[in-house]
Amino acid sequence: MSISRRSARRSVRILGVASASAALVLGVSNSALACSISDFSAEATCDGTNGVINVKDIDASGTSATVTVFLENNSADAKQVGKAQIVKGSKGGTTVSFSEAWQPNAEYRVHVVVDTARFKIDKDITPNLTTPSTACKSDESSSPSPSESASPSPSASESTPAESDSPTPSASDSTTAPASTSDNAPSPAVGESNLAETGANSNTGLIAGIAAALVVVGGGAVWFGMRRRGAHSGN
Repeated sequence: MSISRRSARRSVRILGVASASAALVLGVSNSALACSISDFSAEATCDGTNGVINVKDIDASGTSATVTVFLENNSADAKQVGKAQIVKGSKGGTTVSFSEAWQPNAEYRVHVVVDTARFKIDKDITPNLTTPSTACKSDESSSPSPSESASPSPSASESTPAESDSPTPSASDSTTAPASTSDNAPSPAVGESNLAETGANSNTGLIAGIAAALVVVGGGAVWFGMRRRGAHSGN
C-alpha cells in the first residue's frame, strides 16, 4: 500500500507541531525549575517584642542557597547579622529568620550564594531591605503606661497636703507681721501711759497745796512776828 505525497506532508506537519509543543513544554518546565535571585525576598518583622529579618525562597527546584544579612551604614557593611543560613526553596516558599533588634528605617543588605552544577548565583537581593519606620514594641514601653497612670494619684495626694501646708505658714507669717507692727505701735502708747501715770499718780497737787499752806502759814507767822515786834518796840 503506497503512501501519497499529500499524506506524507500531513504526517510531517503533525510531527513538527508535536515536537515544537514538546520543546515548549520542556522549556517552560525547565524555566520554572530554574533558580534565580528573583526567587528570594526579604522582610523586617516583629516576633513579639523581638525584631526579625525573614528571607523567603520560592525556588521550586529546591536548590540549596546560602543567605547572609549585613547591616548597612553609609553604603558599607557595618556588621553581619548572626550567621549565614542555608535555605532550600519550595514552590510554596521556604523562610529563614535572622534575629535582629533593628532600628526604624535601617538598611540591610541580603546576599545569596548558589553554587551547584546547574545554577550559579552570587548576588544581593535588590533593592536593599529598609526596615519599617516604627520599632517593635517592648515590655518596658508597655509597662510604663500603668505605672504612669498609678503615679498621678500619689503625686496629686502629695500636692494636696503641700498646698494645705503652704497656706498655714503664710497665715503664721501674716500673724507675725501684724504682731511686729503692734509691738512698734505700743511703744509710744506705753510712754504716754507712763506720762499719764506720772501725772495721775504723782502727789504734785497735794504737795503744791501743802506748800501753799506753808507759805501762807509762814507769811502769817512772819507778819504776826513783825507786828508783835513792832508792838514791843512801841512800848
